[in-house]
Amino acid sequence: MIAFPCAKINLGLNIVSKRADGYHTLETVFYPVPLTDALEIKTMDEKFPSATSCDLKITGNGIDGEEEDNLVCRAYRLLAEDFSLPRVHTHLYKRIPAQAGLGGGSSDAACMIKLLDERFRLNIGIAEMERYAARLGADCAFFIPSEPAFATGIGEQLVPMSIVRHHLSGYFVGIVKPKVVVSTREAFTHIHPQQPAKCCKDIVTQPVETWRETLTNDFETPIFAQYPELADIKQQLYRIGAVYAQMSGSGSALFGIFKEEPRILSETFQNSFTFTAKL
Repeated sequence: MIAFPCAKINLGLNIVSKRADGYHTLETVFYPVPLTDALEIKTMDEKFPSATSCDLKITGNGIDGEEEDNLVCRAYRLLAEDFSLPRVHTHLYKRIPAQAGLGGGSSDAACMIKLLDERFRLNIGIAEMERYAARLGADCAFFIPSEPAFATGIGEQLVPMSIVRHHLSGYFVGIVKPKVVVSTREAFTHIHPQQPAKCCKDIVTQPVETWRETLTNDFETPIFAQYPELADIKQQLYRIGAVYAQMSGSGSALFGIFKEEPRILSETFQNSFTFTAKL
């Protein structure tokens, strides 16, 4: 059985307070984009010599770390605590860039939960799958339905926002992921939490052309100061026709929203990963 975990972009991202446990509360609108990985599971033969119950093979874009520590394997082990699962072979083909702010790892984990539920008829239900996913990562729950949502808390409290999909219908997204690697932990040290002048969930219901002056990502100021090439990419996106451009999450990917397909995206950013799709 195979499925295709999608990426996400953040439409606005505001860090509003710091909690007693050290985490930060935020406000953002998660929006799914059709940039996908591929995830396949097959039941493992009983005689197959494997030291693990979730035998994971990763191809495509390379990612750091041991495969058994991958969120896909962690998702399997999480469900195995409550359900009797057979051993599985898992193949993850990575296309979503890592360390980009596009949610690739979280999406893979959520997709694994959905695949296991469907393949082995666990009948978990959407709400319960979201609760499992939230235990794996702050934005994992979003990828269970993979529908536009306003997120609060640490990203796990979701309110559907289908109006945004209607709002962006017909537009194109262009994503640029340079080779820059941003430390999210370090980025947070430069954030001064505060309530935004206007909440992003209200801004995104307004015409896209108005977002440039009001829809903000709080990570851009400190990260752009450290990596000015990211600020340059944002300005280049505007120069080639974006009506709105922003860094996604804590980076280092940036995206532009275009009225027409940005055909020169790959030509403009030759040393970066690029992706274009109609929303």
